[in-house]
Amino acid sequence: MSTAFEKVAAVRRGSRRAAATPRPNFLYILPAALFFGFFALLPLVLVVALSFTTWTGIGDPEAAGMENWSRLFSDEKVLAATRTTLFLTVLSWATQTPLSLLLGVWAAGRQRNRAVLSAVFFLPLLLSSAAIALMFHRFLDPNFGLAADLGPLIGFEDGNIIGTRGGALAAIVFVVGWQFVPFHTLIYQAAARNIPAVLYDAATIDGAGRWQAFRRITLPQLRNTVVTSSTLMIVGSLTFFETILLLTNGGPGIATHVLPFLMYRAGFEGYEFGYAATIATLLVVVGTTLSLLIVRFSGFAKMRSTLEGL
Repeated sequence: MSTAFEKVAAVRRGSRRAAATPRPNFLYILPAALFFGFFALLPLVLVVALSFTTWTGIGDPEAAGMENWSRLFSDEKVLAATRTTLFLTVLSWATQTPLSLLLGVWAAGRQRNRAVLSAVFFLPLLLSSAAIALMFHRFLDPNFGLAADLGPLIGFEDGNIIGTRGGALAAIVFVVGWQFVPFHTLIYQAAARNIPAVLYDAATIDGAGRWQAFRRITLPQLRNTVVTSSTLMIVGSLTFFETILLLTNGGPGIATHVLPFLMYRAGFEGYEFGYAATIATLLVVVGTTLSLLIVRFSGFAKMRSTLEGL
């Protein structure tokens, strides 16, 4: 009998605890949802709708059906710009990722000199992309810039580095990397400092050297961070615009034409805002597809904390 009363009392206590547990209140997420809907979803819907119209920026848009989309898939400039965009994205990722990772792991050290150098190294994050592009444009001037002296040392006898396709693409990758490598370094630095020191202590006891500890402890522990940084890096690389506009202006020829640059020229130089919206929609599709592929094939959605069990 007492056992039955104890069970009833336990059930009542559980019911009171359940009643006391606060239920999720969706009003808490309402401000964020409204902000996201007003500043992200609504503009995206309007851009997609505008891609089915013709509009010069004056008057009302006129329905154009699939005219802009038919033009998009037959436009050689768009195809070339898509290839250049993807090429710059892959090249930027391939250069920025190892640099950011190594610098981030190095900056994670507790030595005072590393802290000072890291603070100086992060200064490019305080500058705007436009200011950085203008600065390097002056440096790369073949007549009055540093390129006149450095060009012959790297195979450009006339110093006109951005006057060739290869030189212009390399200059863009370098300038963008100079600006954003510190940002991704900061991400890796924070992640590396969260790796438990006990793992390195155990590796030292087992006789592991620095390279073995880096390969078997640091890299696996930074797996989630690599995926996050790569996603930000790849999606951000798809939106190169002001750097290209101010550094090369899309040249030489159409060598550095990318999708955002074509979108700008179609809208603000050609006054074809309907076609510009079509290019913008294509850019959104490409960026979303790449993000989903990264999440899908990296296993990011199934990743668990690397600190579990410690």
